[in-house]
Amino acid sequence: MDNNLELVRVIADRIESSPQRQITFAEYMDLVLYHPQHGYYASNAERISESGDFLTSPHLADDFGEMLAIQLYQMWQILGEPQLFSIVEMGAGRGLLAAQILAYSQREYPDFFRSIDYIIIETAPAMIVAQQARLQDLPVRWRTWAEIPDRSINGCFLSNELIDALPVHQVVKIDDKLQEIYVTLGDRDLVLTEKIDELSTDKLEQYWQLNRINLLSDRYPEKYRTEVNLAALAWLDLVFKKIQRGYIISIDYGYTADRYYNPMRSQGTLQCYYQHAHHNDPYLNIGNQDITAHVDFTALQNYGELLGLRTVGFTQQGMLLMALGLGERIAAISTSSGDLQSLLHRRQNLHQLIDPMGLGKFGVSIQSQGLNTQEREISLQGLSMV
Repeated sequence: MDNNLELVRVIADRIESSPQRQITFAEYMDLVLYHPQHGYYASNAERISESGDFLTSPHLADDFGEMLAIQLYQMWQILGEPQLFSIVEMGAGRGLLAAQILAYSQREYPDFFRSIDYIIIETAPAMIVAQQARLQDLPVRWRTWAEIPDRSINGCFLSNELIDALPVHQVVKIDDKLQEIYVTLGDRDLVLTEKIDELSTDKLEQYWQLNRINLLSDRYPEKYRTEVNLAALAWLDLVFKKIQRGYIISIDYGYTADRYYNPMRSQGTLQCYYQHAHHNDPYLNIGNQDITAHVDFTALQNYGELLGLRTVGFTQQGMLLMALGLGERIAAISTSSGDLQSLLHRRQNLHQLIDPMGLGKFGVSIQSQGLNTQEREISLQGLSMV
């Protein structure tokens, strides 16, 4: 077991100082991933790489960011080609996606490129260092949420594999009652264990009303366990406060609520990633493994509409990329000249981006704010295959 003992001590101290000597799983997950000194994302940007724990779509091919640049270009056109078009990327990893979008826009859409104000919101110090090294020659600026004035963004908020890493609460059905999973200390020193207790907040019950799902119905078995991502709703609150006109693109692995909370999925979707292998024990490799949960896209859409956002559409990554022209790029490889091994490798990577059993099944949610009736009637290219 490869634990970060300094982080385990931080967690133990937090438990000891908390009421009833327990913390919610969401608080535990937040410490494990985002503690400013010892958290998984804070300490080492190399964790997201071929030699690290997992890869994201931008690692496979520049085409991923280039396809998104095509969609962003159309959004700029729909908004009337404003002189300032902000792209706010939240959780930008090592800066690969930003580099791909900006390089392609500069090459193919120079007028659009000159209008781009690229902003990165990043909390992990190690990631910021990696991003700044990669993007030092590109027009990018780093901001905190507090540094972005309310209703100031005209353009697009963009995230790729962000929401799945937000801390989730875990709930369980016990004796026809919804209860919560807490983390506490076991009998041995610095050994963490789980405890079941009353819900920590009324927001957990309100969440099910948002999704129109009743976990206490007979459809759900005893000890049915799943996740609730209240942090995703709080994140959408922030986005809504900052956007004046434009779009929100959220790309992640997840489901609509009816699939997410299927009675057969009785242990939820929580997954841990360590050295390109995955398992479901969040108490192993503490601070040295990623912890994620699938995204409930229905909750994002329903909550967004309550705020005043409009749901533009929902699709899968593979369909989005094909609608934006990735199929033509794959077809062109067969007539390309060059090193055969390189061409085969490129084709394999592009196929991974649309693989319906892998990255291709990622969900893509697009929402909008402040568009007029005429602008809302223009179909987005990326959704043309829905």
